[in-house]
Amino acid sequence: MSDIEMAGIAAGSVMLHDARRKIRWSVDLEPFEIGVFAVTEEQLAEIIGETASHPRRPAVDVPWLRAIRFCNAASEWEGLDSAYSFDGEDITWHVDSDGYRLPTEAEWEFACRAGSNGPHYGPLTEVAWTSADGVSAPQNVGGKLPNLNGLFDTLGNAWEWCWDLLDPARYGDYRVFRGGGFADDAWNVRASTRRGGAPRMHHDDVGFRVARGGFDSTNEAQGWSARADRERADTDVPLPPGWTPRR
Repeated sequence: MSDIEMAGIAAGSVMLHDARRKIRWSVDLEPFEIGVFAVTEEQLAEIIGETASHPRRPAVDVPWLRAIRFCNAASEWEGLDSAYSFDGEDITWHVDSDGYRLPTEAEWEFACRAGSNGPHYGPLTEVAWTSADGVSAPQNVGGKLPNLNGLFDTLGNAWEWCWDLLDPARYGDYRVFRGGGFADDAWNVRASTRRGGAPRMHHDDVGFRVARGGFDSTNEAQGWSARADRERADTDVPLPPGWTPRR
């Protein structure tokens, strides 16, 4: 398989928000690694045995479940412990694993911001492919300037799947994707913007970037926890006026 170039991210903290519950909180992160580039068509093709039409473009039209399976396959290829196990479509993250995985939402935002407190880590025209560029598809990775962590295209070009649930009370099993894509206006291409979709959903502007790092904990790590997911899924709390949970 083509090498997956990784960047080391030092420990730090990042602020996250939940718009529905109107809360903000700080997440302390341990050091981890994250891909310098989004996973490319070439890398995905090598794992699943298909031909890459545009080898250096980010792999898109990739459902969350396929991204998870890519992570395990890439780990097996390199002799690493798999990060995930499957019970049908129920996925368990073994947080002590050293294998490839999807970043948590907190990891993704911290790595994307690279010390910036603003919506972008540089002038958007210089760091991100957006609707302002007038392109009709994702562009080759690395075509714009990187952030201070040395990461390319965390903003623009293709949205990127994360591990976390979007809002289980409203959207059930929908997972988060971040960063904005080639067809998005500047308002959507921000470090804090959250979107999401079903695990089998695929779109022509959603791909993924891998992370690595194991932690001495169970069912929680890097801003995510199974307990918090259960609490967020609780719809017995008061709901905003006119707001109806997804059935």
